[in-house]
Amino acid sequence: MLGIWVGEHEGAHFWLSVLTELKARGTQDILIACVDGLKGFPEAIGSVFPKAQVQLCVVHQIRNSLRFVASKYQKEFIADMKLIYRAPSLDAAEVALTKLEEKWDARYPSAVKSWRSNWTNLSTYFAFPTEIRRMIYTTNAVEAVHRQFRKVTKAKGSFPTDDALKKMLYLATINIEKGARSKQNWPAMLGQLKIIFDDRIPNVFLN
Repeated sequence: MLGIWVGEHEGAHFWLSVLTELKARGTQDILIACVDGLKGFPEAIGSVFPKAQVQLCVVHQIRNSLRFVASKYQKEFIADMKLIYRAPSLDAAEVALTKLEEKWDARYPSAVKSWRSNWTNLSTYFAFPTEIRRMIYTTNAVEAVHRQFRKVTKAKGSFPTDDALKKMLYLATINIEKGARSKQNWPAMLGQLKIIFDDRIPNVFLN
């Protein structure tokens, strides 16, 4: 975990300040940034770390689409979405997306449109091996941290200052890190990333 930031609004300006701070503190490069659908986040990443590949969280995309689908059709709609994000290749995913549009666009245009408009960043993970895809297609790891944060802040209720809040969250991260497990098959995935990104991964990380 590289930092904790408190802000009233999550827009491009806020995210730009966060990323600029990370760069000033020594972050030289970001290979893949997995983010949810917050407005302005991908643009801010591209302006500070132009080589970074952005992957929008597929789980957030699914939830967003289902908001526009009547409950009696959701099971069928989910089955059709699975053919997109579980496709074996980008070509197969694009075929499934086209079929989703043909089948559902007339009934639920808002549920379908966001897939197409966000497709560039939703489909980033198809360029990687299966193990890496599982790691980057969703922000679930971050969401798990947020759930722990909500547990400790809910009991407190309110905080006199932002610094008081940050201190409590910092102490919570210590407990979270103690319970964290190493990523399974990480050495193999790191080797795959080295092949893909070449000299952007220093050899020191492979030792």
